[in-house]
Amino acid sequence: MLPMQPLVTLLSIPSPADGVWNLGPVPIRGYALSIILGIGLAIWIGERRWVARGGTAGEVSDLAIWAVPFGLVGGRLYHVATDWELYFGEGRNPVTALYVWRGGLGIWGAIALGALGVWLGARSRGIKLLPLLDALAPGVLVAQAVGRWGNWFNQELYGRPTDLPWALEIDVAHRPAQYLDVATYHPAFLYECLWNLAAFAVLVWLDRRFRLGHGRVVALYVMLYTAGRGWIENLRIDDVQMNDVLGLRLNVWTSIVLFVLAAAYFAWSTRRHPGREETVRTREPDAEVTPADPTA
Repeated sequence: MLPMQPLVTLLSIPSPADGVWNLGPVPIRGYALSIILGIGLAIWIGERRWVARGGTAGEVSDLAIWAVPFGLVGGRLYHVATDWELYFGEGRNPVTALYVWRGGLGIWGAIALGALGVWLGARSRGIKLLPLLDALAPGVLVAQAVGRWGNWFNQELYGRPTDLPWALEIDVAHRPAQYLDVATYHPAFLYECLWNLAAFAVLVWLDRRFRLGHGRVVALYVMLYTAGRGWIENLRIDDVQMNDVLGLRLNVWTSIVLFVLAAAYFAWSTRRHPGREETVRTREPDAEVTPADPTA
């Protein structure tokens, strides 16, 4: 009879030996490819949903010029702000805070500044923000699901040790000091990927079934995502600043607070603005303001 450990190893999920491939002098990074693919899918899904809501084809792609850079900067700022000791502590090199390709994008910073970028672009085009965000929200879940595979390429943000058949193999170089003799861990990236894809399906179904509007799709997005992020975050063993706030990681508290706020907004919006917006614009796309005739 074969011993248990080889069987577990046989059934576990391997990690890539290297997350970077060199195309001549140009490094191709698995983390970056995951982020780029996720963004592309979010734009494609958002475009289709926006046109179905009454928008014009091509507008989401145009607004991505605002949203993507804002989102990347916001995600990095959130990560650095909540884990500043990784870059500014004793013996650290502050320049590494700019090394986005090594991982480290905080989702709520990306959402906040990304939404700001969308608002700036939408405002200049006469587009209402809430129906636009409702159209975009499901695609963001898909982007997050795909982007999580970047953690697999980097062998980071995994969960506690486990010998489950779907455990993730982690190389010694990427293990915490206290777990150097443990080879397999919970694949937190895979759990979040699957959760986000399931949340995407639920969100699209609810939107079609109840014709949600006035920001309620966004509220449900926040509720669904944080419900999964809360329990997945508790599996992780990576060291983070403010790791234990009243017994919970900071990101767990963030998920709890955002879930409550989103649920409150959903209830308020349902009572105040039942149904869906009749128009998604404040003015027609090509409308120009004609000056009043001073002789009239």
